[in-house]
Amino acid sequence: MTKKILLLITSVAIISASCYAGDSQQIFNSTKTLEGDWVLSVANKQQGKATKHKLVAPLVGADTVAMNFKLVGKGSTVQESLLPGTKKEMVSMYHCKDEKCSQVKATHYCVKQNQPEMLADPASTTSNLIYNCDMSTELCQSGQDHIHKITHNTSSNGDHLITTYTSWKDGEFLKDSIYHFDRK
Repeated sequence: MTKKILLLITSVAIISASCYAGDSQQIFNSTKTLEGDWVLSVANKQQGKATKHKLVAPLVGADTVAMNFKLVGKGSTVQESLLPGTKKEMVSMYHCKDEKCSQVKATHYCVKQNQPEMLADPASTTSNLIYNCDMSTELCQSGQDHIHKITHNTSSNGDHLITTYTSWKDGEFLKDSIYHFDRK
């Protein structure tokens, strides 16, 4: 009898853990944990060309805020500001689609002068938040150059963040703009 109870408890725990991946409220709560100021990590931790841009390079390894997440609307929305105060500043807003938080939505206000709408990927976890372009929207279906995916990967202690913005144009992925941040 004891073995059956232990097996039942273990099964429930495994099922609960695997169900987490699609839990929109948990995804939104994990997005909230990014709240605060972030600085760009030192150059040898960066990858790709995104941090080599003339407006971004001076921020690499500096104590200047390069990413900020803050809660707005009494905690109903997370506002992400990438490269605040620069000509490359962009904002993404993350919020639950409805009161039940059946889905987490994001709108990215881009320097490309468009606003792709995204939905949280059910495969997201506490340390790997994935937002994919909402294919029911006109922009995401178009050939126009836009950010098609945003991914936030956090370290186990929550002090390091890798954010990737994936561009899309004419039905093809163009490039990833990857930024490594450290919590300030």
